[in-house]
Amino acid sequence: MNIRCFQRNFSAAFPPLVPLQLPSPMETHLWYILPDEVKNSALLNQYSELLSPCERESVSRMRGDQLKKRALLARALVRTTIARYQTNCQMNPRSLRFRKNLYGKPEVEWRNEDNFNPPPLHFNISHTSAMIACGVTVNVPIGIDIEEKQRRTKNNIIAFAQRYFSPYEVKVLTAISDPEVQRQEFIKLWTLKAYVKALGKGFSAVPFKTFTIRFRDTTMRNFHPPESSVSEESDIVVESSEDPTDPANNWRCALLEVAGSHYGAICMEKDRIAGENAPPKLTVWKTVPFVEDVCVSGTDAVLVLGGIIEQ
Repeated sequence: MNIRCFQRNFSAAFPPLVPLQLPSPMETHLWYILPDEVKNSALLNQYSELLSPCERESVSRMRGDQLKKRALLARALVRTTIARYQTNCQMNPRSLRFRKNLYGKPEVEWRNEDNFNPPPLHFNISHTSAMIACGVTVNVPIGIDIEEKQRRTKNNIIAFAQRYFSPYEVKVLTAISDPEVQRQEFIKLWTLKAYVKALGKGFSAVPFKTFTIRFRDTTMRNFHPPESSVSEESDIVVESSEDPTDPANNWRCALLEVAGSHYGAICMEKDRIAGENAPPKLTVWKTVPFVEDVCVSGTDAVLVLGGIIEQ
């Protein structure tokens, strides 16, 4: 894929992004783009203009047109998403700078200037070959993951789970006799490991085996037996395997079906300012930056499969 950089004024090249209010406490904004729907080469070249020289070089080094395209779209999605949220000045997506924490999680590096109050935004990104998603919260960390529902594993699912999942999670999967149901539940559990991304420490610092994902019935307030799968009546609980007496109840997780083709997981820390009982909320947009933004919350494009969250 040939990505060129046109020397044009930003405001002349793109229509302005529609400004948005920051997410409310305990609200997640989720933006996703489908790479197969972005085919206009001129638009891709325009997205390239948003990137820093280092980002453009990183994209150009990737092998294969599809990898380059997805990397470009991911960076453009992050920049245009963050630039939508206005405080006391208009933000140019091209002017944003990023840094990585000690574990490699990207963060916005806000400029230090007078009369600029940077928004307390947290973001996280995930992608597959067919979807790229960016989640945004205020005040509290967020981790997201998306996985294709039709994803196949080369290894035996139980053997793979024994390497990476907690004993309880392995027990849940082993108790499922139907191979297709077992595969789907494996993908859901794997997606919910987005908790690691919310912590911002990465797999090496927090191996998947060190915590357990449990599904709790919201009416009975008890945990599902191993043969049960997640349902829309399920709360999702993260428990630390290293300290079973201290469930990770500072975190809220939700499991979604997105665009009929993907599972999505959102994990965010509880907002102490909002209070313990603040209900988590979710607003989802399908986007092609600068072309189309469609709010799909409350439609068949976004189904809540588990976790207590309002659309």
